[in-house]
Amino acid sequence: LRKIETMAKISTDQAKIQELLERGVENVYPSKEYLKKQLLSGKQLTLYLGIDPTGPTLHLGHAITIEKLRQFQELGHKIILLIGDFTGMVGDPTDKTATRQALTREQVLKNAKSYKNQANKLINVSGNNKAEIKFNSQWQSKMNFNQVMDLAKHFTVQRLLERDMFQERIKSAKAIYLHEFMYPILQAYDCVAMDVDGEIGGNDQTFNMLAGRDLMKELKHKEKFVITMRLLTDTSGKKMGKSEGNMAALSDTAQDMFGKIMSWTDGMIISGFELCTRVSLTEIKQLDKDLKAGKNPRDIKFRLAGEIVKIYFSENAATKAGQEFTNIFAKKANPDEIQEFAIGKNKISPIDLLLQMKLVNSKGEARRLIDGGGMKLNHEKVSVWDKDIAIKSGDVVQAGKRKFGKIK
Repeated sequence: LRKIETMAKISTDQAKIQELLERGVENVYPSKEYLKKQLLSGKQLTLYLGIDPTGPTLHLGHAITIEKLRQFQELGHKIILLIGDFTGMVGDPTDKTATRQALTREQVLKNAKSYKNQANKLINVSGNNKAEIKFNSQWQSKMNFNQVMDLAKHFTVQRLLERDMFQERIKSAKAIYLHEFMYPILQAYDCVAMDVDGEIGGNDQTFNMLAGRDLMKELKHKEKFVITMRLLTDTSGKKMGKSEGNMAALSDTAQDMFGKIMSWTDGMIISGFELCTRVSLTEIKQLDKDLKAGKNPRDIKFRLAGEIVKIYFSENAATKAGQEFTNIFAKKANPDEIQEFAIGKNKISPIDLLLQMKLVNSKGEARRLIDGGGMKLNHEKVSVWDKDIAIKSGDVVQAGKRKFGKIK
């Protein structure tokens, strides 16, 4: 009876299925036609997304694939968010020109601590048809050496060496370590251990996911569909990231998220709408036409920031974040709410002031901020970091574009 009840909840809405197959999708293996047939069959599918906890926050790059999971969940299918607490210690070499720094088990578990709550902003992790949260150490850590060797028999060195990043390292005479060869083998085993029907990931994970598809055929005699999602990049192919300072994290405040999106290049606007919002594809095509016709990109990006913030917070929070952004950057006003810090001096070095107000993490960061013109006192740039400045209660200190503090 329970099985019949589950089957009855599967939606075969053709419009939703078409959206699922098209929006943000780069490729479907073995084909879109195969997956469409599965989705129209009324059978409940089980699929997963794997994330290695290399940092404590999920970001909009992760959200692109989590959102695709949500579309499957909305149709009634079983979704799994797999935390790679074992593979995270090994280190995925994908797109890396050098070996990743190894993480300890304590580090990966600490990083993953709030993943469930962050993912809950997009997928349901409780209630009916809730997403299942799994950790791959549950089976990876239990494998003995004989089992690992049995897995390795299904892969050739030639195939593993086909990967672009390994070819680049060979040309640059950089080391390729054996454990990096093992990573796709371990990831491939995840889908076998869970006996899933499919997997979702970014297009940079294509090799690893297809390795799992091949292993599933050999060990389970079962087809596994793979959906590769496009990455959020600008027109030159550059991804958002920590180094660019525009990586919007799901743990950000609404104001910070809004501001980071407004810092994206104009070339990210249309892909941002498709990959990160729920605005219809028809309307996105019109926005693209508007951009090409000369409409101010800032206005369309402002709409983009609001649509994204609305998903993770609320429409009211998005409106407020937009108003605050306008006040700060267009009118050069201060945010409505600024944390206050007691500073027991009338004169202080800019570096010590930034540190005491917790606007930077180190003296080096403070010096770089000041040298780059990123520190302001009451909207005036502080250009010298080795001379004391006069301060008084009520003064507002700004570090970069989005950090503020008030002296009391």
